[in-house]
Amino acid sequence: MAPIPGSGLAKGLAVTLRTMTKKSVTAQYPDAQPDLPPRTRGVIGLFEENCTVCMLCARECPDWCIYIDSHKETVPAATPGGRERSRNVLDRFAIDFSLCMYCGICIEVCPFDALFWSPEFEYAETDIRELTHERDKLREWMWTVPAPPALDPGAEEPKELATARKTADKLAAQQAPPVTEPHADEQARAAEQPTRPQGDSKQQTDQPKPDEPKPDEPKPQPVEPRRDGPKPDESGPDQPRRGGSSPDEPRPDQPTPGQEGRE
Repeated sequence: MAPIPGSGLAKGLAVTLRTMTKKSVTAQYPDAQPDLPPRTRGVIGLFEENCTVCMLCARECPDWCIYIDSHKETVPAATPGGRERSRNVLDRFAIDFSLCMYCGICIEVCPFDALFWSPEFEYAETDIRELTHERDKLREWMWTVPAPPALDPGAEEPKELATARKTADKLAAQQAPPVTEPHADEQARAAEQPTRPQGDSKQQTDQPKPDEPKPDEPKPQPVEPRRDGPKPDESGPDQPRRGGSSPDEPRPDQPTPGQEGRE
Protein backbone atom coordinates (compact mmCIF):
# COMPACT_ATOMS: atom_id res chain seq x y z
CA MET A 1 0.00 0.00 0.00
CA ALA A 2 1.46 3.33 -1.06
CA PRO A 3 1.87 5.96 1.68
CA ILE A 4 -0.53 8.82 1.69
CA PRO A 5 1.08 11.94 0.25
CA GLY A 6 1.94 14.41 3.01
CA SER A 7 1.79 11.84 5.88
CA GLY A 8 5.43 12.47 6.83
CA LEU A 9 4.84 16.22 7.00
CA ALA A 10 1.80 15.65 9.22
CA LYS A 11 3.82 13.51 11.66
CA GLY A 12 6.54 16.12 11.88
CA LEU A 13 4.05 18.88 12.57
CA ALA A 14 2.43 16.73 15.29
CA VAL A 15 5.76 16.36 17.10
CA THR A 16 6.32 20.11 16.85
CA LEU A 17 2.88 20.87 18.27
CA ARG A 18 3.35 18.47 21.20
CA THR A 19 6.70 20.07 22.05
CA MET A 20 5.30 23.58 21.85
CA THR A 21 2.60 22.81 24.41
CA LYS A 22 5.08 21.42 27.00
CA LYS A 23 6.93 23.57 29.51
CA SER A 24 10.65 23.90 28.76
CA VAL A 25 13.19 22.76 31.40
CA THR A 26 16.47 24.69 31.51
CA ALA A 27 19.45 23.64 33.62
CA GLN A 28 20.86 26.77 35.22
CA TYR A 29 24.48 25.72 34.79
CA PRO A 30 27.01 26.80 36.14
CA ASP A 31 24.92 28.41 38.91
CA ALA A 32 23.24 25.05 39.62
CA GLN A 33 25.54 22.05 39.47
CA PRO A 34 24.07 18.93 37.86
CA ASP A 35 23.37 15.85 39.93
CA LEU A 36 25.75 13.35 38.35
CA PRO A 37 25.57 9.56 38.68
CA PRO A 38 28.12 7.97 41.03
CA ARG A 39 30.01 6.27 38.18
CA THR A 40 30.40 9.37 36.02
CA ARG A 41 33.56 9.40 33.89
CA GLY A 42 34.92 12.90 34.27
CA VAL A 43 38.69 12.95 34.77
CA ILE A 44 41.29 10.39 35.89
CA GLY A 45 43.08 10.70 39.24
CA LEU A 46 46.47 9.17 40.10
CA PHE A 47 47.35 7.58 43.45
CA GLU A 48 51.10 7.79 43.08
CA GLU A 49 52.01 5.59 46.07
CA ASN A 50 50.43 2.55 44.39
CA CYS A 51 52.13 3.02 41.03
CA THR A 52 54.95 0.53 40.36
CA VAL A 53 55.77 1.78 36.82
CA CYS A 54 54.61 -1.49 35.28
CA MET A 55 53.64 0.41 32.08
CA LEU A 56 50.46 -1.66 31.58
CA CYS A 57 48.22 1.41 31.34
CA ALA A 58 50.44 3.06 28.71
CA ARG A 59 50.66 -0.15 26.66
CA GLU A 60 46.92 -0.85 26.67
CA CYS A 61 45.82 2.73 25.94
CA PRO A 62 44.30 2.79 22.42
CA ASP A 63 45.12 6.50 21.94
CA TRP A 64 48.63 6.41 23.41
CA CYS A 65 47.83 9.43 25.54
CA ILE A 66 49.66 8.27 28.71
CA TYR A 67 53.32 9.26 29.12
CA ILE A 68 55.47 7.59 31.80
CA ASP A 69 59.15 8.13 32.60
CA SER A 70 61.10 6.36 35.34
CA HIS A 71 64.56 5.30 36.46
CA LYS A 72 65.98 2.47 38.55
CA GLU A 73 67.51 2.76 41.98
CA THR A 74 69.50 0.21 43.94
CA VAL A 75 68.11 -0.70 47.32
CA PRO A 76 70.70 -1.91 49.88
CA ALA A 77 70.35 -5.35 51.43
CA ALA A 78 67.92 -5.51 54.32
CA THR A 79 69.96 -8.15 56.19
CA PRO A 80 73.74 -8.59 56.40
CA GLY A 81 74.92 -10.96 53.74
CA GLY A 82 71.87 -10.36 51.53
CA ARG A 83 71.97 -9.08 47.97
CA GLU A 84 71.00 -5.64 46.75
CA ARG A 85 67.76 -5.09 44.88
CA SER A 86 66.64 -2.58 42.27
CA ARG A 87 63.29 -0.78 42.05
CA ASN A 88 61.63 1.58 39.60
CA VAL A 89 61.15 5.20 40.65
CA LEU A 90 58.46 7.26 38.92
CA ASP A 91 59.69 10.48 37.30
CA ARG A 92 56.73 11.49 35.13
CA PHE A 93 53.13 10.37 34.76
CA ALA A 94 50.99 12.48 32.41
CA ILE A 95 47.69 12.04 30.59
CA ASP A 96 46.76 14.07 27.51
CA PHE A 97 42.99 14.57 27.84
CA SER A 98 42.83 16.18 24.40
CA LEU A 99 43.48 12.66 23.02
CA CYS A 100 41.76 10.59 25.71
CA MET A 101 38.48 8.98 24.65
CA TYR A 102 37.49 8.00 28.23
CA CYS A 103 37.34 4.28 27.55
CA GLY A 104 38.58 3.40 31.05
CA ILE A 105 40.93 0.62 29.89
CA CYS A 106 43.88 2.11 31.81
CA ILE A 107 41.88 1.99 35.06
CA GLU A 108 40.73 -1.58 34.48
CA VAL A 109 44.17 -3.03 33.64
CA CYS A 110 46.03 -1.34 36.52
CA PRO A 111 46.94 -4.25 38.87
CA PHE A 112 47.74 -2.02 41.88
CA ASP A 113 44.74 0.38 41.91
CA ALA A 114 46.71 3.51 41.06
CA LEU A 115 44.14 5.10 38.68
CA PHE A 116 40.56 6.13 39.60
CA TRP A 117 37.62 7.85 37.94
CA SER A 118 36.60 11.26 39.24
CA PRO A 119 33.20 12.84 38.41
CA GLU A 120 34.83 16.28 37.91
CA PHE A 121 34.44 17.52 34.35
CA GLU A 122 35.17 21.24 34.64
CA TYR A 123 38.76 21.28 33.41
CA ALA A 124 38.32 22.98 30.04
CA GLU A 125 41.24 25.13 28.89
CA THR A 126 41.68 27.81 26.27
CA ASP A 127 45.03 26.31 25.26
CA ILE A 128 45.05 22.67 24.17
CA ARG A 129 48.50 22.18 25.66
CA GLU A 130 47.05 22.75 29.11
CA LEU A 131 44.96 19.59 28.77
CA THR A 132 48.05 17.44 29.41
CA HIS A 133 47.86 16.86 33.17
CA GLU A 134 51.10 15.97 34.92
CA ARG A 135 51.30 13.75 38.00
CA ASP A 136 50.97 16.67 40.45
CA LYS A 137 47.65 17.70 38.91
CA LEU A 138 46.51 14.11 38.60
CA ARG A 139 47.22 13.72 42.31
CA GLU A 140 44.94 16.68 43.08
CA TRP A 141 42.08 14.97 41.26
CA MET A 142 42.26 12.13 43.82
CA TRP A 143 40.57 14.42 46.38
CA THR A 144 37.45 14.47 44.19
CA VAL A 145 37.20 10.68 43.79
CA PRO A 146 34.05 9.43 45.62
CA ALA A 147 34.28 6.72 48.23
CA PRO A 148 33.70 3.17 46.96
CA PRO A 149 30.26 1.68 47.58
CA ALA A 150 29.76 -0.43 50.65
CA LEU A 151 30.37 -4.14 50.34
CA ASP A 152 27.60 -6.67 50.61
CA PRO A 153 27.15 -7.85 54.22
CA GLY A 154 27.77 -11.44 53.15
CA ALA A 155 30.86 -10.66 51.06
CA GLU A 156 34.35 -11.72 52.07
CA GLU A 157 36.79 -9.24 53.56
CA PRO A 158 39.16 -7.69 50.99
CA LYS A 159 42.56 -9.35 50.88
CA GLU A 160 44.30 -5.99 51.32
CA LEU A 161 42.55 -5.37 54.66
CA ALA A 162 43.24 -8.90 55.89
CA THR A 163 46.93 -8.62 54.98
CA ALA A 164 47.24 -5.20 56.62
CA ARG A 165 45.56 -6.47 59.80
CA LYS A 166 47.88 -9.49 60.02
CA THR A 167 50.93 -7.24 59.58
CA ALA A 168 49.71 -4.84 62.28
CA ASP A 169 49.08 -7.73 64.70
CA LYS A 170 52.55 -9.14 64.02
CA LEU A 171 54.22 -5.77 64.70
CA ALA A 172 52.19 -5.31 67.88
CA ALA A 173 53.24 -8.75 69.09
CA GLN A 174 56.90 -7.96 68.42
CA GLN A 175 56.74 -4.62 70.26
CA ALA A 176 54.88 -6.03 73.27
CA PRO A 177 57.07 -6.80 76.34
CA PRO A 178 57.84 -10.50 76.84
CA VAL A 179 55.75 -12.30 79.44
CA THR A 180 57.99 -13.58 82.29
CA GLU A 181 57.26 -17.14 83.32
CA PRO A 182 57.16 -17.99 87.10
CA HIS A 183 60.12 -19.74 88.69
CA ALA A 184 60.25 -23.52 88.72
CA ASP A 185 60.01 -23.60 92.53
CA GLU A 186 56.89 -21.46 92.45
CA GLN A 187 55.33 -23.73 89.85
CA ALA A 188 56.06 -26.82 91.98
CA ARG A 189 54.68 -25.11 95.11
CA ALA A 190 51.52 -24.13 93.27
CA ALA A 191 51.09 -27.69 92.03
CA GLU A 192 51.38 -29.10 95.57
CA GLN A 193 48.70 -26.83 97.02
CA PRO A 194 45.19 -28.39 96.96
CA THR A 195 42.75 -26.71 94.71
CA ARG A 196 39.47 -25.49 96.10
CA PRO A 197 36.18 -26.35 94.46
CA GLN A 198 34.86 -23.63 92.22
CA GLY A 199 31.46 -23.36 93.91
CA ASP A 200 32.81 -22.97 97.51
CA SER A 201 34.28 -19.75 98.81
CA LYS A 202 37.12 -19.41 101.31
CA GLN A 203 34.71 -18.81 104.17
CA GLN A 204 32.76 -21.95 103.34
CA THR A 205 35.85 -24.16 103.08
CA ASP A 206 37.28 -22.91 106.42
CA GLN A 207 34.10 -23.73 108.36
CA PRO A 208 33.82 -27.35 109.65
CA LYS A 209 31.03 -29.50 108.35
CA PRO A 210 28.15 -30.30 110.75
CA ASP A 211 29.08 -33.99 110.94
CA GLU A 212 32.69 -33.30 111.82
CA PRO A 213 33.72 -32.19 115.37
CA LYS A 214 35.23 -28.80 115.93
CA PRO A 215 39.02 -28.69 116.25
CA ASP A 216 38.87 -27.33 119.88
CA GLU A 217 36.45 -29.95 121.25
CA PRO A 218 37.70 -33.43 122.17
CA LYS A 219 36.23 -36.33 120.30
CA PRO A 220 33.76 -38.44 122.36
CA GLN A 221 35.16 -41.80 123.42
CA PRO A 222 32.98 -44.92 122.99
CA VAL A 223 31.65 -46.41 126.29
CA GLU A 224 32.58 -50.06 126.76
CA PRO A 225 30.20 -52.33 128.76
CA ARG A 226 31.32 -53.68 132.15
CA ARG A 227 32.54 -57.25 132.08
CA ASP A 228 32.55 -58.00 135.89
CA GLY A 229 28.85 -58.82 136.00
CA PRO A 230 25.65 -58.85 134.06
CA LYS A 231 24.05 -55.66 132.92
CA PRO A 232 21.31 -54.11 135.04
CA ASP A 233 18.62 -55.17 132.63
CA GLU A 234 19.95 -58.66 132.07
CA SER A 235 19.84 -61.60 134.47
CA GLY A 236 21.91 -64.72 134.60
CA PRO A 237 20.67 -68.15 133.69
CA ASP A 238 20.29 -69.26 137.37
CA GLN A 239 18.78 -66.04 138.72
CA PRO A 240 15.04 -65.31 138.59
CA ARG A 241 13.83 -62.37 136.59
CA ARG A 242 13.29 -59.08 138.37
CA GLY A 243 9.72 -58.43 139.49
CA GLY A 244 8.56 -62.05 139.16
CA SER A 245 9.18 -65.60 140.27
CA SER A 246 10.53 -68.66 138.69
CA PRO A 247 8.41 -70.56 136.23
CA ASP A 248 7.77 -73.38 138.83
CA GLU A 249 6.42 -71.11 141.58
CA PRO A 250 2.81 -69.96 141.35
CA ARG A 251 1.97 -66.35 141.20
CA PRO A 252 0.58 -64.72 144.38
CA ASP A 253 -2.80 -63.88 142.79
CA GLN A 254 -3.26 -67.39 141.32
CA PRO A 255 -4.86 -69.95 143.74
CA THR A 256 -3.31 -73.31 144.39
CA PRO A 257 -5.05 -76.49 143.33
CA GLY A 258 -5.94 -77.38 146.97
CA GLN A 259 -7.34 -74.01 147.78
CA GLU A 260 -9.56 -74.04 144.69
CA GLY A 261 -11.49 -77.14 145.90
CA ARG A 262 -11.85 -75.88 149.45
CA GLU A 263 -13.58 -72.73 148.42
